[in-house]
Amino acid sequence: MLEEKNDNLQEADGKSGIEISDSTQSNAIENSDSEKAEAAVENTAAETVETEQPDHQNALDAITNSNAEESEDETLKERHDIPMKDYHTFSLDALVDELKKLINIDKIMSVKDHIEEIKKSFLLQYNHFLDEKRDEFNASKEDPNEEFEYHSPLKSKFDEYYNVFREKRNAHFKHLQTNLKSNLENRLAIVEELKELINPQENIKDTLKHFNDLRERWKNAGAIPKDKYNHVWNNYHFHVENFYDYLHLDREARDLDFKHNLDQKQKIIARVEELVNETDVNKAFRELQDLHRLWKEDIGPVSKEHRDSIWNKFSELTKKIHDKREVLFESQRANEQQNLEAKKEIIAKIEVLGTEKVNSHSQWLVQIQKVEALRNDFFAAGKVPSEVNEETWAAFKTAVRNFNAFKNSFYKDIKKDQNDNLNKKMALVAKAKELQESTDFGSTTPVMKQIQEEWKQIGHVPKKYSDKIWKEFKDACNHYFDKLKEHKSEENADEVAAFDNKKAYLETLRAYQLTGDHKTDLDAIKQHIEIWKGYGKVPFSRRHIEGKFNKILDALFEKLSLSKKESEMMRFTNRIDSLSDSNDTRKLDNEKIFIMRKIEEVQNEIFQLENNIQFFTNTKNAKKENSIVTEVRKNIAIHKESLEVWKDKLKQLRNLGQE
Repeated sequence: MLEEKNDNLQEADGKSGIEISDSTQSNAIENSDSEKAEAAVENTAAETVETEQPDHQNALDAITNSNAEESEDETLKERHDIPMKDYHTFSLDALVDELKKLINIDKIMSVKDHIEEIKKSFLLQYNHFLDEKRDEFNASKEDPNEEFEYHSPLKSKFDEYYNVFREKRNAHFKHLQTNLKSNLENRLAIVEELKELINPQENIKDTLKHFNDLRERWKNAGAIPKDKYNHVWNNYHFHVENFYDYLHLDREARDLDFKHNLDQKQKIIARVEELVNETDVNKAFRELQDLHRLWKEDIGPVSKEHRDSIWNKFSELTKKIHDKREVLFESQRANEQQNLEAKKEIIAKIEVLGTEKVNSHSQWLVQIQKVEALRNDFFAAGKVPSEVNEETWAAFKTAVRNFNAFKNSFYKDIKKDQNDNLNKKMALVAKAKELQESTDFGSTTPVMKQIQEEWKQIGHVPKKYSDKIWKEFKDACNHYFDKLKEHKSEENADEVAAFDNKKAYLETLRAYQLTGDHKTDLDAIKQHIEIWKGYGKVPFSRRHIEGKFNKILDALFEKLSLSKKESEMMRFTNRIDSLSDSNDTRKLDNEKIFIMRKIEEVQNEIFQLENNIQFFTNTKNAKKENSIVTEVRKNIAIHKESLEVWKDKLKQLRNLGQE
């Protein structure tokens, strides 16, 4: 950009500043004596620093300071061409990606400010995230001596990329410092040589040649430290002007040089007038810096009559652009103030959430999601005024920390409950392990099923123990039920054989005929029952064969001259024996409950009938009602006989339980 401006501002003959042409040098030599006094009076020396108006001082200082900084390190000029993004709104992942991209730029100092902004934004977010993790750890740790540790792959990547930047920056500074020192020494040496040029004993042509050589060496001497910039440049120009006075140039040559410099400076002013209307204020200010550098470093003085007016015009236009830049800054500060208000509102919402009491994990998940959304909004809200940045950040961290403390107090109570649940489940694990080798399947299986149901009813345990104790419990239960399955597989083979035997015996029993002798036939039937029971259980799906056997028994009992009670009890005994052999305790219990209910029903019926008899026997017409009373008494006798049968059945069941 600057090179293009120089080209536009140079005259066709290539003259600028106080460079003296060959013709001017000749005239100076020819007229040096005659014009000495006049030249001294006219004061043709160039101004070292233009007269500055106090109300323009801030604008001029801003330009001078920027030029001094960029004169030290030329790569800093290119930072203006890389847009500074609002890194405060970036996520941690996005910041790392942006850092990775910037460290691959060749001129690393051109992105120095960008990288430092990225670092600041990253550390703000990461440290906040780390504080939350530390609070969670402190709230959940059981061992007070346990130290907090957290490893973030994202932080490792950030450190890796930032170290690349730091190495490149250090290498750049090392090289730059070496050059700056050397360049400064070189320029100071040039100034010393300028002082020595004012020597009347030397040939003027040799002196002029030496002067131009020094100017060329100065032009190519390179960057110097910014804190030396103004002093060294002013010192150089002062001695250049002294040499200019020493030459006692003739009026024509001097005026020609003044005119050339005036023309160059007027072109700069014309360009600055255009920049005043430039919509991109930052772009205009950057070009204005270059024009100030050109005005000061490359263009010489003008005649005294134009000196103040042209400088005042230039400084006035400079102030206009500077004022527009200040308006832009004010607008940015207004945006920062809006961001501050938005962040204050976000902090207030988090503070409210830090006082809302909720009583379930699901509700706390909702609260946590709300805070996370507000946290993202806070980082996306953008920059706030620098003077309140630390205060705002501290208020945000305090609000989040208070919310986390409030949340953690809830989970501490949950943790106590979970530890209680852990103890309960560990007791069930111990019980399951104790029973896993049992071969008493009839009594152990219901217990194992019961502890499995109890496990389901117990709530959550601490996460770090959950998988471990569940595996232990599941392994113990699976071990037992695998053994039970193997046992049943063995039993199934015996049951199939029992079915085949019973099926064959059923045909034999169908062909059996009673002899007519009551005792012989009764003993024979009992023998058939014992043989049948001796075959054992049949598969569940084939238990219909028991019904066929019972039907044959019922037919045989009917042919025997047995009392109703004897017949009923023999059938009942056979049925109970069958249930007992199958180890079906549930059906036996149900049978007992059924009989007890029947006993109660029969007793109530007898009680009701006896009350009815009293009613009929107490009436005046009792004789007429004698048939009814007789019928009631018969019913009472039948019910009492039935009651005895039910009681005998209950007694038999109870005796079975005692065995």
